[in-house]
Amino acid sequence: MSETPTVYQAYQANTYLFGGNAPYVEEMYENYLENPGSVPDNWRDYFDALQNVPAVDGSNAKDVPHQPVINAFAERAKQGGTKVVVAAGADSDLGRKRVFVQQLIAAYRNVGANWADLDPLKRTERQPIPELDPSFYGFSDADQETVFNTSNTFFGKEVMALRDLLNALRETYCGSIGAEYMYLTDQTQKRWWQQKLESVRSKPNFTADQKKHILDRLTAAEGLERFLHTKYVGQKRFSLEGGESFIAAMDQLIQQAGSLGVKEIVIGMAHRGRLNVLVNTLGKMPADLFAEFDHTAPEDLPAGDVKYHQGFSSDVTTPGGPVHLSLAFNPSHLEIVNPVVEGSVRARMDRRADPTGRQVLPVLVHGDAAFAGQGVNQETLALAQTRGYTTAGTVHLIINNQIGFTTSDPRDYRSTLYCTDIVKGVEAPVMHVNGDDPEAVVMAMQWALEYRMTFRKDVVLDIICFRKLGHNEQDTPALTQPLMYKKIVAHPGTRKLYADKLAAQGLGATLGDDMARAFRAAMDAGKHTVDPVLTNFKSKYAVDWTPFLGKKWTDAGDTAIPLTEWKRLAEKITILPGSLTVHPLVKKVYDDRAAMGRGDIPVDWGMGEHMAFASLVASGYPVRLSGEDCGRGTFSHRHAAIHDQSREKWDEGTYVPLQNVAENQSPFVAIDSILSEEAVLGFEYGYASNDPNTLVIWEAQFGDFANGAQVVIDQFIASGEVKWGRINGLVMMLPHGYEGQGPEHSSARVERFMQLAADTNMQLVQPTTASQIFHVLRRQMVRNLRKPLVIFTPKSLLRHKDAASPLAEFTKGSFQTIIPDHKVLKGDKVKRVVACSGKVYYDLAKKREEKGSDDVAIIRVEQLYPFPHKAFAAELKKYPNATEVVWTQDEPQNQGAWFFVQHYIHENMLDGQKLAYSGRVASASPAVGYSHLHQEQQKALVEGAFGKLKGFILSR
Repeated sequence: MSETPTVYQAYQANTYLFGGNAPYVEEMYENYLENPGSVPDNWRDYFDALQNVPAVDGSNAKDVPHQPVINAFAERAKQGGTKVVVAAGADSDLGRKRVFVQQLIAAYRNVGANWADLDPLKRTERQPIPELDPSFYGFSDADQETVFNTSNTFFGKEVMALRDLLNALRETYCGSIGAEYMYLTDQTQKRWWQQKLESVRSKPNFTADQKKHILDRLTAAEGLERFLHTKYVGQKRFSLEGGESFIAAMDQLIQQAGSLGVKEIVIGMAHRGRLNVLVNTLGKMPADLFAEFDHTAPEDLPAGDVKYHQGFSSDVTTPGGPVHLSLAFNPSHLEIVNPVVEGSVRARMDRRADPTGRQVLPVLVHGDAAFAGQGVNQETLALAQTRGYTTAGTVHLIINNQIGFTTSDPRDYRSTLYCTDIVKGVEAPVMHVNGDDPEAVVMAMQWALEYRMTFRKDVVLDIICFRKLGHNEQDTPALTQPLMYKKIVAHPGTRKLYADKLAAQGLGATLGDDMARAFRAAMDAGKHTVDPVLTNFKSKYAVDWTPFLGKKWTDAGDTAIPLTEWKRLAEKITILPGSLTVHPLVKKVYDDRAAMGRGDIPVDWGMGEHMAFASLVASGYPVRLSGEDCGRGTFSHRHAAIHDQSREKWDEGTYVPLQNVAENQSPFVAIDSILSEEAVLGFEYGYASNDPNTLVIWEAQFGDFANGAQVVIDQFIASGEVKWGRINGLVMMLPHGYEGQGPEHSSARVERFMQLAADTNMQLVQPTTASQIFHVLRRQMVRNLRKPLVIFTPKSLLRHKDAASPLAEFTKGSFQTIIPDHKVLKGDKVKRVVACSGKVYYDLAKKREEKGSDDVAIIRVEQLYPFPHKAFAAELKKYPNATEVVWTQDEPQNQGAWFFVQHYIHENMLDGQKLAYSGRVASASPAVGYSHLHQEQQKALVEGAFGKLKGFILSR
């Protein structure tokens, strides 16, 4: 009679883990331990889950390949024993092996990240890297138990068996974290990273409460997206699903930063995950977000913007006290917000007198495709360690969903191995992390922030994840990514994987589900998901914008200064230290300025600028001037910084007169920028957006080059107020003038700014005298109107004797939006009024003198927008018998101000008057490159202003 098998025996005979399948499974498991990508996905998922089960000793240590250990002992047995041999330098073979061991360590530190387990989708097998294989150096299984010196590592042992060393290196550099830092030139920083990584083998060791908190943040991230997906079906929100670990990282960043003394964090990010950050990081009330979806939120701006471009600010509690969080408003131009954030941070640092960034932290969140593809990132990184633009290090986070809109094929995606490779130029270390390992993400975030706070340099956390839905919620990504989205559909989600891991560790079988239900209840009630958010806290460093709200461009400002103050300031900025060896050309400039200060000679443009700056800093208004060559001035007219011709050290011997105006004056800085327009202009916009009391000026080398920053002009400067309600007093100085220098050195593209001008959004001026530049710069600060000011500055007029102004025009008067004709004319005798703007006035005045024309009046329009209707109409009324009005400009007819001002002029003309145009004909190019053709055109347009009306004529 046969014995009845037990239940265990029956299970052992039938389960795929026992019986005849056991050797097959064991072999597959061995292959998995050696290379997880070598086994089928379903088995890899099963073996991955086994690694989350605590070891028999209760630790979280993961299993290691068994066969090398078995082979090593077998080889030792053949050689007569298994005694451990310590490598000795006297033995040449062992000596070589010792060198090879150091090479092996270096290989893992340098390229271990390339074999790290980073892709949550496991789409491709990890390709072998020969340098990481001991056999590459000639090691065999017999060497596995040989002990080598490892004192240059941080594994905690002076010597280690080769097998143990390999396991330690693989755990540290080839697990869920792939670290890139060996390109740093500073040995201290490299050793810092080695200590952080190797001392814990890149393995987190969080407490149970910390793990539960991470799960809570994952639950909040996933819960919000799923709530919105079901409540607002098909509405665009640019979901974060697939990258939920990012929210856990942000939580860690903020809390840790607060404990390290940070008081303000400014965040810049594009639209992916933005709504999640608003609710789950900054604490925006879900009910307020839902109101935006329901179109019941207040709509009190002229234009407004979509919800995933909105900014927000709040104050949250941290272990170190309250931290103010600001999420910058951002257009759809992805990375363009980055320099704006940096400028805002620099303004906050300056206000707090915090040059090392201990209290203010910039955080930039990128998409992988945009980070590699958008040139503004390279420009912004280039600012990082420069004196005028440094913010003492930025923390970069990349939501790396491994796709750019519909492009994920590595043959098309980018030309670098990683999207982060551009940061190697500024030696920013990078932590690549598998987004499905939230504990690794949080730990890497800890290290990244510690690094920034220790070394004041940029650092990058690259969270490799996926995008569960399409580019937006109306997209069908499987159309172009069928294989990727098969993987994504089968993925249970990071929250579910982590909840199961914690359940396996004994932290609660229903913990994940309980948290999900609690979050859903909070969503249904529209309550906060970040606790606590402070509602009544206000920092003493907060900016009060109230005085600048509701102002009109016609508001007056007292811009003249008393004669005694003029002379005092003029003396201060023209008396140079006797120890300073001044270049003869610069000495002549300052000698002349001293004479101008005394009133001996008329004041030129450079002195008019300097006196505006001097009077402002003396009155408590800081001045920040930046741009290429702005210290000297492109046309050598400014000389704000004087360089000692006898200096012996490259970093000494610079004297700035405007920094020596008064004992308690406000700062003046003139910053020669890097060769960048887009990032520098964005930076200065950001600075001005956070400091209404500083005169912030960006000067283009030539106005033509401003088009390199057109995105900043279009998306921020021109439209920021009507879209987001953000007022800004930034000044742009754009050298403009047709003087035969060709297509790229003539035009600041006046027409583009005129096209953007609406809703009283900015001020466009073209001053023609030294006193005008003095008054308009002072006006920008003295009155409480904060609108962007675009100044089309001259080139030849900088030294034109007729553009110089008598001293009396600085001690009296104000900026004139319209300058009347200076020639004494009999009003009733004038038959034609010529209106113009800019340098062409002096050509017209000269021609009138040559012709002896007393029946032509010339009016200068100094402010093109907002157009000064009353002042212009008043000038026309002086000439009641004038039947013709001619607009004259240097620019081609399809450019310049003509197409825009003709409507303004026509509105103010008298009945019976005719309006005509005299200027260059329409052209695809701003200017000609042939000198003789330029002269012919200039002559013709000036003569046309006095000749018979031609072409398009508009009658009143």
